[in-house]
Amino acid sequence: MARTLSEKDVKILKKLAPECADTTCAGSGFDYQSILPPVSNHYALDDEDFEERLNRLDIFELEYLSEVILDGSESLGCIQPEHADILVRLLKERVSEDVGEKVRALYEAAGVCYY
Repeated sequence: MARTLSEKDVKILKKLAPECADTTCAGSGFDYQSILPPVSNHYALDDEDFEERLNRLDIFELEYLSEVILDGSESLGCIQPEHADILVRLLKERVSEDVGEKVRALYEAAGVCYY
């Protein structure tokens, strides 16, 4: 089922990628349905940049992001593997070890993304 980004989702997306002019994917023409895949695939210049972007989030935004990942509404299937590792590490450090491991398991279960 397609997800429509909430106002809170868009606020987090814009914090992660201030250069994001709107929530429409230039490649597909469809609205973004998740926060992290566009950041990983369209805005982050490299692994270091992706990590710097995630570090912009406060604990409440990270907790929210982990909640929508764990409830299945935030897709991780198309983020780069290196970025998934960075996300998991930051969640372990800043939210909890348990949340980080659950997110890792979901990412690994998602399998390969086909564009």
